Amino acid sequence: MQKILLHAGVAALYAGLALHFWRTRWSFAARAAVAGRAGWRAWERVALACAVLAHCGLLAGEIFDTGGFRFGFAHALSAMALLALVFYGIESLFHTIDGVPALVLPPSAVCVLLPAVFPGAVSTVRATEPAFVAHVVVAMAAYAFIAIAAVHAILMLVIERRLQRPGRSPAPVGLPPLLTMENLLFRILAAGFALLTLTLASGLVFAEEIFGRTLRFDHKTVFSLLAWLIFAVLLLGRRAYGWRGRAALNGTFAGFAMLLLAYIGSRFVVEVVLGRA
Repeated sequence: MQKILLHAGVAALYAGLALHFWRTRWSFAARAAVAGRAGWRAWERVALACAVLAHCGLLAGEIFDTGGFRFGFAHALSAMALLALVFYGIESLFHTIDGVPALVLPPSAVCVLLPAVFPGAVSTVRATEPAFVAHVVVAMAAYAFIAIAAVHAILMLVIERRLQRPGRSPAPVGLPPLLTMENLLFRILAAGFALLTLTLASGLVFAEEIFGRTLRFDHKTVFSLLAWLIFAVLLLGRRAYGWRGRAALNGTFAGFAMLLLAYIGSRFVVEVVLGRA
């Protein structure tokens, strides 16, 4: 019960911050309220930093529970949300992205609860082996960057639609122009693609050392390779043909969906639907 209450406390803090950022950056009244004052306030950074540190502590305790290694779909989603918040917190120091937390914090509030509700039973004696730990860390970093790109693409889509209907719903305040956001999207995708490439390469080359068996082309491997191919084509199209707009957004969503199916989707089916460890 205490564990659930701790998770619920962090989720409540995320939800409260999400409501605050929506009221001050996305609502009609926000335009006048923050006019000429772009950027995060000091107390907003402190509150978010406290929530992120608490989230990090809870997640570490869940993953390394009882000295083993526990990493199911709930832990993966929680880690992705945590890394996304860290990324945007750092990015806010260099770009005006005040409206982003209103989109990132609500799913983060849900994700921080998941490990307490779905603890899973994924454990391994290989948790202390450097190759295994490195593979998991790089894989989660790749997932996180591509999840960040997906959130970024959603934000661009929302802004684009709101700009097309200026009289009905305002675009959120404190955001850079769409062109700047598009350039940032491809930088995020490039970083995620590099990490995903490293993840797949380590899995292919060191499969027996990491997993204790030779690599099998199961659904996880297939979906991961499909995601890699989608992002490779998207980045090549951007460089060679200047792809942008809806092509960039659709490619980002498609690649992210493949990655969700690759690990998180498969673990959800195994752990929740089938009830197997």
